[in-house]
Amino acid sequence: MDEKIEKFRQMLAECNNVVFFGGAGVSTESGIPDFRSVDGLYHEQYDYPPETILSHTFYRRNTEEFYRFYRNKMLYLGAKPNAAHKKLAEWEQQGKLKAVITQNIDGLHQAAGSKVVWELHGSVLRNYCESCGAFYDVDYIRNSEGVPKCEKCGGSIKPDVVLYEEGLDDHVVTEAVKAIRNADMLIIGGTSLAVYPAAGLIDYFRGKYLVLVNKGATSRDAQADLVIDGKIGEVFSAL
Repeated sequence: MDEKIEKFRQMLAECNNVVFFGGAGVSTESGIPDFRSVDGLYHEQYDYPPETILSHTFYRRNTEEFYRFYRNKMLYLGAKPNAAHKKLAEWEQQGKLKAVITQNIDGLHQAAGSKVVWELHGSVLRNYCESCGAFYDVDYIRNSEGVPKCEKCGGSIKPDVVLYEEGLDDHVVTEAVKAIRNADMLIIGGTSLAVYPAAGLIDYFRGKYLVLVNKGATSRDAQADLVIDGKIGEVFSAL
């Protein structure tokens, strides 16, 4: 591991346009469970599988049940940024890191100080009335009951989160692709690269070094210049 950390450090020193692409593993060290790990949400028992509840169809047909699950299992408002979030924000401040592209919806990168964050799957911190577009923060959702309603027009409020069956935001995808295409180093961390179309964005990388940091193998290990199997917070702390 020490040799790999040293190699990672040397690669970083050679690059000035670093982009980070991260998934659930970045947030698990902040106490937010992921969907696919042994302790993840997919392995808990519900009336419906989580991927069904978090679908556009279920949201439309069973909105109240959606919100019961959403409040219980998707809002981890006490979570704090960990070493990985903080290191990325530090690199951005130094001018080395140009963008964070995340599949997470918890807002922890911004909480750590990162400014350029492209959230592929949206954020639980933003919520909008489906009728008039009025904004509501996450506390409004957490403290509401049943289906949260707009105080201005009475419309239903929907989280600004990309549900299953919904498409990614075009502007976010465009900016993420631009960042990846221009990067001389792409660091992929805390993701098994199993979720598409998000995982497919890394195909736009044409830079010098592709680095993978994840607990367990990914589908792109063979393509990477460096693969580190470990907790991303521990790895980043050593850099």
